This record gives sequence, C-alpha cells and structure tokens, in this order.
Amino acid sequence: LLLLCHAEEAAVVVCGLRNTDVFVGESATFTCELSHPGVKNVQWWLDGTPLHNNLVTEISEQDGRIHTLTLNDVACHDSGTVTFRAGSLISSAKLLVKGIFPV
Repeated sequence: LLLLCHAEEAAVVVCGLRNTDVFVGESATFTCELSHPGVKNVQWWLDGTPLHNNLVTEISEQDGRIHTLTLNDVACHDSGTVTFRAGSLISSAKLLVKGIFPV
C-alpha cells in the first residue's frame, strides 16, 4: 500500500538548476534532481530552442532522477537561459559565457 501511495505522488524538483558562469571554450554543466524516477517528456532548452544529445551537447540521466546537461566548448552566443522540463515541472538558470580578453 505504501508503494502504491508513493507511486501516485507527483514528482517535484528536489534540486533545481543553478546559474553558471564559464569562459569561452569551457564546459558548462547543469543538473536537476527530481524526487522520483519515471517522469515523462524530459526536455532541455537553451533560450527556447530544444537541445539534443550530440558532440557539443551531452544529456544524461542517472537513476531516472538526476538529469544532467553539459554544453561543451561554449561560445559567447551560448549565453542565455537554460531550461529543464519534465512533464509539468520546470527549472531554469542563466548561463553566462565570458570572453577571454588579452591582457
């Protein structure tokens, strides 16, 4: 009975995305933890554009609860709002890519 009750609870965001500042050429990693696995329709976005797993964008999931996005070799134009959506749950954070200026 306890398992049944737990399964019917709506998942919640336990640990949301955090604002991240990185330099050009570095990697930026965002992690969102959900209260329990099995949430459908998981999607990552950058400034309203859906992101997909490829060489530059690494999307992974651990135990069905911990969702991670890594953007590799970022450029200034990658600065913006990163959004994680899982069903009706949403978490967002700012990505700031700083340029490297010669001294």
